[in-house]
Amino acid sequence: MKIIVGLGNPDGIYAKTYHNIGYMVVDKFAKLNKLEINKNKCRAKIVKTPDFVLAKPITYMNLSGDSVLELKKYFKVSNDDILIVVDDIDLPKGTIRYREKGSAGTHNGMRDIIAKVGETPRLRIGIGKPDNMNLADYVLSNVDAMSKEILDKAFMEAVDKISEFISK
Repeated sequence: MKIIVGLGNPDGIYAKTYHNIGYMVVDKFAKLNKLEINKNKCRAKIVKTPDFVLAKPITYMNLSGDSVLELKKYFKVSNDDILIVVDDIDLPKGTIRYREKGSAGTHNGMRDIIAKVGETPRLRIGIGKPDNMNLADYVLSNVDAMSKEILDKAFMEAVDKISEFISK
């Protein structure tokens, strides 16, 4: 069993923000696989198949570790079987990077997961750094049309990486 966790914030006002890239990628994977993420379990919206669980924590970003820890215990998986999909300001917009382990960098959601669960594989989606904008304001701003086009390509690469993760 594998668990794929897309990080984001549950309120609708955050739905199209850079900080909800993890949610967007998991939603894209679900849609392409004709799955609906609609069950509440372990402080997350999930869908479970025989091989994997897709999850979107509803704990808000900075407390993502609470939900991931509950998912880990409930489904009895090791950290190596949990993939975190997360936005990353330290990568150029549209770049994806898979890592088995590593630091949280500047990401508070990832920092919370590492503190509560330990290191897990992660799939980082680059959103770039803002030029003249406060970081918090940037990650909570809506993805603009030009960025959406760049990120849509990255989402398809990310979907492929998720499929690889599930199959290994």
